[in-house]
Amino acid sequence: MAVGRGGVLELAVLGSLNETPLHGYELRKRLNALLGMFRAFSYGSLYPCLRQLLINGLIAEEPPEDGDTATQSDVAPPLTGRRSKIVYKITAEGKERLQELLTQSGPSSWEDESFGVHFAFFRLTEAEVRLRILEGRRSRLEERLDAVRTALARTRERLDSYTLELQRHGLESVEREVRWLNELIDTERAQAVRARAERAQAQSAEPVPDESNE
Repeated sequence: MAVGRGGVLELAVLGSLNETPLHGYELRKRLNALLGMFRAFSYGSLYPCLRQLLINGLIAEEPPEDGDTATQSDVAPPLTGRRSKIVYKITAEGKERLQELLTQSGPSSWEDESFGVHFAFFRLTEAEVRLRILEGRRSRLEERLDAVRTALARTRERLDSYTLELQRHGLESVEREVRWLNELIDTERAQAVRARAERAQAQSAEPVPDESNE
């Protein structure tokens, strides 16, 4: 099952709560820092997502401690009508769902609005999945570069100087990301080679059972 728009937010919420339980206001700030870097984040989409995660048993509410009341700035649109700091935490089922989301490396994980969220949780992602996502993202951007270069070559003479500079700026931005991805992919591959070598060395160092006493 691919990670769509809702799945990207689900991944971001579960990944954030996997690190620590959070009040709704704290979760909003963390998601804004995470998702806001890669796409417009609507707070209006967060609370329906939280409701669904609660219904599905992927997260749970913790009641506020005695005396822990919310200020007006801390109050988020309530899920239960209580004007208090509700703490959300991930459940065992939520951790399983998070691992499922982290194994997905298909085309949806390469797109602009989801790649950054997957990348933010690479520390929780298996090496092979990380590499597939990085290679897929690079492939997608290289396709985009080819298309833009072809279109630019056909229309260059009809563009004014400002539009032409804007097109060049876009090309340079994508080219920088491709170079960045190349570096990451090289690093991931080198780490994989070292890991295989270390496993082989560890296996060769294991004592051979002495069959003479059998």
